[in-house]
Amino acid sequence: MSNHVRSTLALAAALFVSTAAGVSAETAHIFWKDLRPAAQAAAENVGLPMIAAKLPDHGETLSLNLQDKSIQLAGYALPIDRDGDLVYQFLLVPWTGACSHMPTPPPNQIVLVTPAHPYKMSEAYQPVAVTGALKPDMEKSQLFILDGVSVIQSGYSVRKADVVAVGSVPDTITLPVNSPWSFLNKKKN
Repeated sequence: MSNHVRSTLALAAALFVSTAAGVSAETAHIFWKDLRPAAQAAAENVGLPMIAAKLPDHGETLSLNLQDKSIQLAGYALPIDRDGDLVYQFLLVPWTGACSHMPTPPPNQIVLVTPAHPYKMSEAYQPVAVTGALKPDMEKSQLFILDGVSVIQSGYSVRKADVVAVGSVPDTITLPVNSPWSFLNKKKN
C-alpha cells in the first residue's frame, strides 16, 4: 500500500471517529489554559502554580472568547447527580482529586456538565472528553463527599453534552512530588 493511500485512509478514519463522536469541523479542541483569562495565564508562565485560587481574582474572571462556541475539552468527571453508574450531571475538573481530596480549583477551571444522555461511569475522576456549547455561567453545585457536603462553584457549563471516555487528559496537572497527594499521580496498571 502506498504512503498516499495510507495517509488518505488515516485521514478518513480520523474524520469518521470525529463525526461519530459528535465533533464537527466547527468544534474547537480546547485546553484548560484556554478557560483562564490572559493575565492569569501570564502569571503561570512566570512560575506561579495553576492551583491559582491565590490570584487576586480567585478564578472568578472567565474567558468570554469561547462563549456559545462548540468546544471539546478533556478532563476528569466528578459526579454530582447519579443513580448507580448512570451520571446525569458532573463537574469536569483538570486533575484527579480536585474538589474532594485536594483544594478546589478556581471556578474558571471547573465546568458543570449535563450530558445529552445519562453517562455510564464506573468510578469518580474518570477521564472523559466533553463536546458541546460552552457558556460562562457561575453556578453552585452540591458535591457529596465522605466528610459531608461541599458547595462547589463552577465558572462554565456545557448542557446537552456529548461525553466519551478517553485514555488520558492531554494537559492534566501533575502534583509536586513532595505533595501529600502525590499518590494520585501514579498510573493505574
